[in-house]
Amino acid sequence: MSIVHLRRARTSLVLDARGPGLPRVVHWGADLGPLSGDDLAALVAATVPPVVPSSFDAPTVLSLLPEASAGWSGRPGLAGHRAGRDWSTAFRLVDVDVRDETPPPGDPAHRPDPSRVAAGGEAVRVPDAERDHGGAGAARVTVRASDPGAGLTLTVEITLDPAGLLTLRHRVRNDGDGGYEVRELTPVLPVPAVATELLDLTGRWCRERAPQRHPWPMGAWVREGRHGRTGHDATLLLVAGTPGFGFGHGEVWAVHTAWSGDHVTVAERRPTGEATLGGGELLAPSEILLGPGEEYATPLLYAVHSTVGLDGLSDVLHTHLRARPQHPRSPRPVTLNVWEAVYFDHDLDRLKGLADRAAEVGVERFVLDDGWFRGRRHDQTGLGDWWVDDEVWPDGLQPLIDHVGKHGMQFGLWVEPEMVNPDSDLFRAHPDWVLQAPGRLPPEWRHQQVLDLANPAAYAHLLGRLDAVLSEHDGIAYLKWDHNRDLTEAGHGGRPGVHAQTVAVYRLLDELRARHPSVEIESCSSGGARVDLEILRRTERVWASDCNDALERLSIQRWTGLLLAPELIGTHIGPERSHTTQRVHDLGFRAVTALFGHHGIEWDISRISAAERIELAAWVALHKRLRPLLHAGRVVRIDHPDPAVQAHGVVAHDRSHAVYAVSRLATSVAQVPGAVRLPGLDPARRYRVRPAAGAPEPALLELAPPGWLAAADGVILNGSVLGSVGVQLPALHPEQALLLEATAVE
Repeated sequence: MSIVHLRRARTSLVLDARGPGLPRVVHWGADLGPLSGDDLAALVAATVPPVVPSSFDAPTVLSLLPEASAGWSGRPGLAGHRAGRDWSTAFRLVDVDVRDETPPPGDPAHRPDPSRVAAGGEAVRVPDAERDHGGAGAARVTVRASDPGAGLTLTVEITLDPAGLLTLRHRVRNDGDGGYEVRELTPVLPVPAVATELLDLTGRWCRERAPQRHPWPMGAWVREGRHGRTGHDATLLLVAGTPGFGFGHGEVWAVHTAWSGDHVTVAERRPTGEATLGGGELLAPSEILLGPGEEYATPLLYAVHSTVGLDGLSDVLHTHLRARPQHPRSPRPVTLNVWEAVYFDHDLDRLKGLADRAAEVGVERFVLDDGWFRGRRHDQTGLGDWWVDDEVWPDGLQPLIDHVGKHGMQFGLWVEPEMVNPDSDLFRAHPDWVLQAPGRLPPEWRHQQVLDLANPAAYAHLLGRLDAVLSEHDGIAYLKWDHNRDLTEAGHGGRPGVHAQTVAVYRLLDELRARHPSVEIESCSSGGARVDLEILRRTERVWASDCNDALERLSIQRWTGLLLAPELIGTHIGPERSHTTQRVHDLGFRAVTALFGHHGIEWDISRISAAERIELAAWVALHKRLRPLLHAGRVVRIDHPDPAVQAHGVVAHDRSHAVYAVSRLATSVAQVPGAVRLPGLDPARRYRVRPAAGAPEPALLELAPPGWLAAADGVILNGSVLGSVGVQLPALHPEQALLLEATAVE
């Protein structure tokens, strides 16, 4: 058929789609530049492996869907059967639809026309509803193949967006007479042999996104999430790279499985030489049974490549996210959530006073958390009964909403719609509306069970109640949508139900958003247990963690930001003594940590001193001043040699302005930590570097500061010096942070 070469940004994808079998990925990685047909043919020929002893008699190549019939002995791309038959496939290419309508600017040699290459049958079109993950200017390839013997049709959808982000999805359709069970369908992509190290993330409640890296050995490194939600331990990205890669250096490849239910992400290296990254849905037995004519589609696999380290991955991902039509366009409002201020103690006068203080310090959104609905005096009762508790709120929520609105603040409300307490009117009326194995309930978690949203009656009831809460109140602009337990033994109709539940949650969010398009939604799940790019197609931000301890948050936010742009990550200033760790931190350290995200406060500021209110208002004002930069610029993270120092920043895309935070995590062997480099600036421009105006000074362990820091106007250096040498750090006390601004000097 043809050899396809797609190019966007700094990325190339080359597919050998000449048939007769499935296309293979010849190259996914750095841009190869414009290549002629002869160049592409030579590239394909140069990458065919040899025939070696004790092997197949012809070269084996890895296709878009690894198959045993093509000699693949690793993890199967498709595993399934039809009552024990049709367990192996041998797909043959039917047609390829290539739509590469916007070639890279300034490259007239690479200007392929929209084409359809067919070997019989209709070309497959990518539905418009699926295109928002690529956007205008994306290059698309749709491959259709069939195996008449197995009674299956396979469709592969590939998109390379203008930022260089690749997405991959498989669809399998049952063309046979009987049912077909899909046990596994996992998109994978090849990675070259130079990638010899792996990095992924793990974690737990209040310590999400802990990095772990190791050499990439032979065999499979498999990360499975069986929580029924994305999970605190989910690896947002599984990264393979060249030895010693860091934030600013090394060549890296990474994948993300965009799915909020059970999922798998895998890195596999074979003794035969192949190495792959991939991911998909983790299916339970009998969960996907296809009747004749029915199809199953995998979650989107996001794949990204960088020649300049982990920050290069984030560049591509953040650019993609910001280009989505649903990405938030208005300034992200500074948010105060009342949970750590009042917990379940809801009192109108006290909350009005808290709202008054919030307005004084510059808050723009006031969120009423758990405890407002019927019977909800603690976390063991009431969940599922979504009516305002008239004993606590005899006049309803509207008086508080109106009071908040008079201050010019938005009003938000906490909900946890997918869960139910056994001690609730809803559960007593409908115990059958709970996900469960036949004959028994799953073990309780936070005194909760999970509503079966694949049950039409339960779904309709919940949609009706949420719609009523929003419709009956004038001024609810935001929902903090929580999800506080794993799905355990999550059965629906006697069969596993996680897939159906996940699809139903997406449908519920979509329908609620259609009815109330101005209401923003946060994905909160015991903190950061539902953070993935599929839930973020329906929500405006995520709550990275229930932990507001600034020291813990530095790492949590650093690694959550590997995938997500700062404006999508809720980052709040907590109280002086952390609710979850009991550590005590100065306001400055908490404020600098919370500055770099969707900023907010989770603290009873009605009881703080006047001096603290003044300082807090200064930090909020500083965030608002820097917000256009923080929520639109390029994120940089600094590979500092001292493990007790963490540094990061955001640089404007025109490189005229940047802000950096340098945090001391602990004491060091060296009393003076050395210089910190400030990456991302224009090497040819000069910059004034000094502490950010309006930021209170951190506590220092020194008799005199470095000379440049003591100067009123800071220091002026060019970008090449700042990126290669940097500036000398002061001797910060542990758990203190210094905020620096760099401004171009014209």
